[in-house]
Amino acid sequence: MTNEKFIDNKLKSKRLRSQALNSNKLKTSILCLAISSLLVGCNGNKQESVAEIKPEQSAASSLLAKTSANISIWPKLDIAVKTNADIERKVASLLATMTLEQKIAQMIQPEIRDITVEDMRKYGFGSYLNGGGAFPNNDKHATPSDWVNLAEAMYQASIDDSLDGNSIPTMWGTDAVHGHNNVIGATLFPHNIGLGAANNPDLIEKIAAITAIEVRVTGIDWVFAPTVAVVRDDRWGRTYEGYSEDPEIVRAYSAAIVKGLQGAADKDFLGDNRVISTIKHFIGDGGTDGGDDQGNNLSAEQALLDIHGQGYVGGLTAGAQSVMASFNSWHGSKIHGNKYLITDVLKGKMGFDGFVVGDWNGHGQVKGCSNESCPQAVNAGLDIFMVPTDAWRPLYENTIKQVKSGEIAQTRIDDAVSRILRVKFRAGLFDKPSPVNRALSGKIHLIGAIEHREVARQAVRESLVLLKNKGNLLPLLANQHILVAGDGADNIGKQSGGWSITWQGTNNFNDDFPGGSSIYQGIKQQVNTQGGSVELNIDGHYNTKPDVAIVVFGEEPYAEGVGDIENLEYQQGVKQDLALLKRLKADGIKVVSLFISGRPLWINAELNASDAFVAVWLPGSEGVAVADVLFSKANGDINHDFTGKLSYSWPATANQTRVNRFDDNYQPLLPYGFGLSYGEPNVLADDLDVSTDKTTTSLPSITLFESSVKSPWKMMISDSHATNAMTSSIIENKALYLRTIDRDVQEDARRVLFNGSEKGLIAFTSSSATDLTPYSKANSTLELTVRLTEQKNLVMPQVYLSMSCGEQCQGQVNISKELSSLKLNQWHTLNIDLQCFEKNGADMSNIFSPFSLHTIAQFSIDFTDVYIRPNNLEQANISCQ
Repeated sequence: MTNEKFIDNKLKSKRLRSQALNSNKLKTSILCLAISSLLVGCNGNKQESVAEIKPEQSAASSLLAKTSANISIWPKLDIAVKTNADIERKVASLLATMTLEQKIAQMIQPEIRDITVEDMRKYGFGSYLNGGGAFPNNDKHATPSDWVNLAEAMYQASIDDSLDGNSIPTMWGTDAVHGHNNVIGATLFPHNIGLGAANNPDLIEKIAAITAIEVRVTGIDWVFAPTVAVVRDDRWGRTYEGYSEDPEIVRAYSAAIVKGLQGAADKDFLGDNRVISTIKHFIGDGGTDGGDDQGNNLSAEQALLDIHGQGYVGGLTAGAQSVMASFNSWHGSKIHGNKYLITDVLKGKMGFDGFVVGDWNGHGQVKGCSNESCPQAVNAGLDIFMVPTDAWRPLYENTIKQVKSGEIAQTRIDDAVSRILRVKFRAGLFDKPSPVNRALSGKIHLIGAIEHREVARQAVRESLVLLKNKGNLLPLLANQHILVAGDGADNIGKQSGGWSITWQGTNNFNDDFPGGSSIYQGIKQQVNTQGGSVELNIDGHYNTKPDVAIVVFGEEPYAEGVGDIENLEYQQGVKQDLALLKRLKADGIKVVSLFISGRPLWINAELNASDAFVAVWLPGSEGVAVADVLFSKANGDINHDFTGKLSYSWPATANQTRVNRFDDNYQPLLPYGFGLSYGEPNVLADDLDVSTDKTTTSLPSITLFESSVKSPWKMMISDSHATNAMTSSIIENKALYLRTIDRDVQEDARRVLFNGSEKGLIAFTSSSATDLTPYSKANSTLELTVRLTEQKNLVMPQVYLSMSCGEQCQGQVNISKELSSLKLNQWHTLNIDLQCFEKNGADMSNIFSPFSLHTIAQFSIDFTDVYIRPNNLEQANISCQ
């Protein structure tokens, strides 16, 4: 879609939105104008596409869609990278010399935490990866030189034929999804949802080219990007990885990113400054039922193409060399094992001649498979198993056996390996020098280079969307006294979100982003330049009454799985940020809200309590750029205007989770394409409906911990500093040792070892109090799931759970008796009557820490899933003593 067409659509929507919002009737015709460039029409010309967006299909219609495959609807693509006869001869010649063992090794992709250089020398893996939160030497602060050194060691081992007879160079793949986000000091760009709001494919290509350069500095060949999901339900925890609900934007961006990463097919294709790209996740990951990560997509086949397939049309046409299979199913069939989609559609009809790589043990989810054995995935067309953990060993052996037995055809193996070799030849891996000797390797000055950060600042400015501007409060003059509040104000980790150094983006501090800047730092810079004054206080307290308050708040970082939510209500049940906004308003202070989020959320109450409201999304490492737009020049002229437009419609209720439903009942608060510029009339009053949906309970459960600590709480251990929940990190002090473990999914639980030398404590804390009185009166319980793994002593140590209302105010419950009755190595759910904490001294109206686990004894316990459950007293197994 051209910028002119996009802007024209926005102008049409602006002429209609004021009347529509005032009447609260956003009819289908208005939405169609706002998104008229969608491939799915509002006039019903493409019935399959329209049906996909309507409420969930019946089982009968789902079965019909599943069994009526129509490959004729899929396009034959004119792919920019053409077949090269010389490369094909080289592939055939090399393939003819390879043993079966060498071929299978090309199809195995282990993870750096699970293999050694000697493993590479012995097996000659075709590729390897670093997962989120994995670093050379398991060191989060590994330097670019450390990354290059590991790349060099793995490369040299791969071409050493002394053990395996194989001298084929290996490839290193990495998730560089918003910059080279695993590396300390790299430039982190806004996440995809923000880039979609910018709607600037030229800028996107520049961002991808910069990412390729910074990746090349560390000796890496291959990037797992772009994500081309078209999100249909905002509850999905990967919503921020999607550029837009508009498949045309996704198609244009996919092509731009592939060109930026790999270079143009007719110019510098896979040259010294470029990396191999991966379009992911094929196919339909953004359209799963209920927004369930790795769930089931019920789209009709036409919608699978028209909505979820357009990113592949764009990226494959531009010449993407790899595609990553998706975790999700299509009508119950896991994509990793779906031959029709992988082989018949992608490779056959669409003409893709690169390779298909799996996702993190995704083959193990195919029916009849495990992580260690999955001939079904190979037969379906999977070319490379992504197999972290030590499952790679039995998978390698089992796949060899399955070929020898005929369960997997030799021709399928030869096809897979030919595709891998084809890409390696195209990338010049057989001709380029080793990683340490390549053109950009070790040029550390390019990591986070100033010119790269300038492009990132531009991306931040263009991604911001102004939702409310009552009385034209913005832009601000910087010669005022300004209060900056909120826990996102001076927090580069929070503003960067998931996939930022660590997998979930948690346990990061400003020092982990050298060269980056927080939103507060940009505000301070602007204010100091123009002679104003600024006061930073997270809780919104002040010494001098400010002329205006800027409050920066929003979602805590998360990534896949952890980010899935049940509805779109922000801070459900615990409205600490709303309380802060209301307190400032009660003091007669103008409030500018800067909302950090990876998706649109139901924030009517927060909008009502704000004079101006900006969706800043997840801007990345260059928070300083927010102030570029927020403030005017000293003479009052606009410095940078708001140009970002919503690439996702904004919900009117907490349960309006499915985006772009083209019917009279779909009435978003703000439509796709909305976004104010300076001087335009404000359309949101201060009386938005704040009542919850019928399906939302009046007193919802409060989630304290679910794979990570949930906002507004932080994790604190003993007398250490508060932190977000960890990912792969280990935290240790004199009193305890804390690390992540896996229960159901990766890193969804914690293990704490109290060493007994002094009081050990792990708590979830907040700087502001929460009123839990309604929960105490509603027969609520504190629920947690625990496991004991060590042989218990003859006498169980004294272990306590507490709720704290201040230094000298807490109620504690001894849970030792209940723990002593648990079976070892099994998970158990404990429910403690909330009134027990109150009876033992907790002031439930003033709770700063709703969960504190502590002991002075030597003791080990695993825990996960901590909630406050209303009306749950019948489940209580720990009563007041």
